[in-house]
Amino acid sequence: MSADTVLIANRGEIAVRVIRACRETGRRAVAVYSEVDRDALHVRLADEAVCLGPPAPQASYLDVQKIIAAARRTGADAVHPGYGFLAENAAAAQAIEDSGLTWIGPSPASIAAVGDKLRARQLAREAKVPVIPGSSESLVERAAVEQVARQIGYPLLLKAVGGGGGRGIRLVEQASTLASDLERAMGEAQSAFGQGAVYVERFVSPGRHIEVQILGDGQGNAIHLGERECSLQRRQQKVVEETPSPFVDPELRERMGAAAVALAKAVHYRGAGTVEFLVDPERRFYFLEVNARLQVEHPITEQVTGIDLVRAQLEIAERGAMPFGQDAWQPRGHAIELRVNAEDPLRGFAPSTGLVTGLRLPAGPFVRVDTALQEGDEVTPYYDSLIAKLAVWGRDRAEAVERWAAAAAAFSLGSVSTTLPLAPILAADAEFQAAEFHTGWLVPWVKALSPEPELSEAQRQAVAIAAALAAHDLRAARPVADPPGGLSPWVLAARRKQLR
Repeated sequence: MSADTVLIANRGEIAVRVIRACRETGRRAVAVYSEVDRDALHVRLADEAVCLGPPAPQASYLDVQKIIAAARRTGADAVHPGYGFLAENAAAAQAIEDSGLTWIGPSPASIAAVGDKLRARQLAREAKVPVIPGSSESLVERAAVEQVARQIGYPLLLKAVGGGGGRGIRLVEQASTLASDLERAMGEAQSAFGQGAVYVERFVSPGRHIEVQILGDGQGNAIHLGERECSLQRRQQKVVEETPSPFVDPELRERMGAAAVALAKAVHYRGAGTVEFLVDPERRFYFLEVNARLQVEHPITEQVTGIDLVRAQLEIAERGAMPFGQDAWQPRGHAIELRVNAEDPLRGFAPSTGLVTGLRLPAGPFVRVDTALQEGDEVTPYYDSLIAKLAVWGRDRAEAVERWAAAAAAFSLGSVSTTLPLAPILAADAEFQAAEFHTGWLVPWVKALSPEPELSEAQRQAVAIAAALAAHDLRAARPVADPPGGLSPWVLAARRKQLR
């Protein structure tokens, strides 16, 4: 299969990342963009770019026929979906392959197999991979859900059969709320994924979210590239990731890696992906799902293994074979990543929009920033809040965390609120330093940083307007850059003292 000219069916930092990999390997890169992204960095970096239409994803980045037409127009012979948008859409992958283009990702059959959560659980069982107790079929009737609930007990999770990315999940803590929780879960599932069916799973708490990076060639050959700790989350979505996990010991690492490879081989997995696990305090691990795509947090695996995962994707798609084997790498040091989301952690991770002014990126040895931001860019509400990734390497975890905190404090985006202030404050926290956290740890920890009284919606709006006007007046009178990380050293020091 040919991948000489690659169309990147995505935007933002991942589109920039793929374009740079194409440049390094001598391939032409074609960008696509919506009207609001006309001046975006990925458009400027590409060899050629095609406008897909209005900002709404359904009318641009999610329109498969427009993607195919753009590929034909520019002479592209391969499509890289990045992550999000079409990356795990089996029908889109099939349409692109049927058009004669090379799909740089898992086969449509593999995407469909692991994308069906219940089928994936069954495949895991057949591959001898431990699975969390729960239902073995999709459920739409309350009586059937209640029967499974009686069997596995509370608390439990209701999960959308067609879910993904942390969405379509509802925690049920007791039988008295099951009916109302089920109604909401099915409504959310229908709205988000087009089908209201759910399945039931025992809720393991406290648990660690550990994922294993896999690579396969689609011919039944696969390897793993170690695990990543992904337990620091909000709304079932990751905020901080690190590798290796400070919780996983060598014996568990070997067993989880073998389980991930077994499942990858069972579905003839092609390209890069992850097998997600939940690990309980006794280090028993259970299969969660397969993410059939390149992950947001792939940079830290690259830092620790020295392997370029996007380059590996391109080579596997073109050659149909693994570029190296399991013994091609040995872990070295420790890496940690912060997802820089345009959200305000101290306001419940509320979305933030606005112009990027006074942009300053951290630098120095072993500091990596993946972003498409440019001075004067506008952070809009049209797309995901992820606007950058800060990944840092160190010889051990302590050095990596120290370097990570300093890099985050030197990273400035002007008036756009982000998750950047979390890194220096986390780095000073004793529980974080000891890696004594789990999937439910971060949100209460963040709330404890700012014990403010609850406000009504009208009060919140009034405060927001007043703050915006005050900030505007201050900038007009004294146009200086925001302090590093968005918080002054005095504020950070006070909060560190508060946490001790």
